[in-house]
Amino acid sequence: MNMTTTHWLNFIDGQWVDSDQHLTILNPADNQPVATMAQASVDDAERALQAARRCADGGDLMRVRPAQRVTWLLEIARQIRLVAEEGAQILCAENGKTLNDARDEFTEAARYFEYYAGMADKIEGISVPLGNGYMDFTVYEPMGVSLQIVPWNFPVSICARSLAPALAAGNAVVVKSPELSPLGLCVLMQAIERAGLPQGAVNLICGRGREVGAYLAGHKQVDQIVFTGSVPTGQSILRAAAENAVPSVMELGGKSAALVFADVDREQLLSSVRNGIFFNAGQVCSAMSRLLVERSIYTEVVEQVAQMARNLRVGPGAENAELTPVISSGQLRGIEAMCQRAQAQGARVVAGGEALSGTTGNYMQPTVFCDVTPDMEIASSEVFGPVLAIMPFDTEAQAIALANGTDFGLVAGVFTQDLNRALRCGRRLRAGQVFINEWYAGGIETPFGGVGLSGYGREKGQEALYSYVRTKNLAVRIQGE
Repeated sequence: MNMTTTHWLNFIDGQWVDSDQHLTILNPADNQPVATMAQASVDDAERALQAARRCADGGDLMRVRPAQRVTWLLEIARQIRLVAEEGAQILCAENGKTLNDARDEFTEAARYFEYYAGMADKIEGISVPLGNGYMDFTVYEPMGVSLQIVPWNFPVSICARSLAPALAAGNAVVVKSPELSPLGLCVLMQAIERAGLPQGAVNLICGRGREVGAYLAGHKQVDQIVFTGSVPTGQSILRAAAENAVPSVMELGGKSAALVFADVDREQLLSSVRNGIFFNAGQVCSAMSRLLVERSIYTEVVEQVAQMARNLRVGPGAENAELTPVISSGQLRGIEAMCQRAQAQGARVVAGGEALSGTTGNYMQPTVFCDVTPDMEIASSEVFGPVLAIMPFDTEAQAIALANGTDFGLVAGVFTQDLNRALRCGRRLRAGQVFINEWYAGGIETPFGGVGLSGYGREKGQEALYSYVRTKNLAVRIQGE
């Protein structure tokens, strides 16, 4: 399979498998077909789960010397780098993102496997002193079968983000790919296949979420669920998981705020705003969707941000445009409708506000609202598009209250030259990660996850590895002491 492939398959129990029904994958830049994808059925999902179960119970991943898992993960990373250019071309076509960003996504995927390869042989337990006559120690065991439901906005890197630590810990995995953007994951799976893992260790299926996804989430063979996506879907998965008491890692939505104080480095701020809300057409859970600005510089910042937004070049990802299309026509309609409601509620558009006319693609203009108040939908609900809401504040306490005033708590940011203020605000912000003077300042090494409706559990960093293991304690009575 390569760029000329017109039909892609699911990967189940070490085999590429077709199905009777197919999904047509569209290019968001022009809504023309890119390829078709085999649509997995419930029977396919069952086969994938059983393959993972056999691998997990057979001990092919868990009982090998951990150094072997290190070797496997490093080989996966090497294979990903070999297919990165081909994969980037395919990801760009099906997803709409720029070719450079698609390349970066495959590179980041390789880095996840390299990073967790360095930890696969260091999952060490502890001994617990209980006095003479006892020996007590803990061991970490894999969860078993990990179900990982991957979103469409960063399918390759988000899949690698959870797949790498799961394999490092010795789990078998079933990945459910997104229906809108599954092809890049097929390329990723080709790389994994060539790394020589045991049969059934990793399975990839693409099926309709309401049928196949619900079947997988409620299955008794699933030992863990990892989900990234919308709040309603996450809540539905959690209800299914609760029936079997299945532990889950949930990375859901966000309505993240950046606090901007009067002493901000203006150039640094504009760079972060551009990246924070317009990168990937704003389709980022941790996007900077709210900008809270100290009143003394509010009017000036609004105009500078609006001017920057108006100057962005909108176009296809294949041409490395500065603002690329959103994933689907349905997504575009939802974004535009939210912008219309914001105006009806009194928010003022200073840039964009509607879909780009005269194109067959799913293009939303880079949009900036001011005169936003906390009671407006645009101030509290996730848009998941290139739409920024700007609000003024008068005091540090008011800024914190505004930032913490939603049901979400994924990330937040503080822009100031005052280190004490930055740290003071950072401690008070209700978020899983706080960026200081640069949006997206973290990396694969830094724990990531939210609070509230943004979910729970952590991905990335060393901390994430312990979401993929169970702690077992062995307490031994020693005779004769």
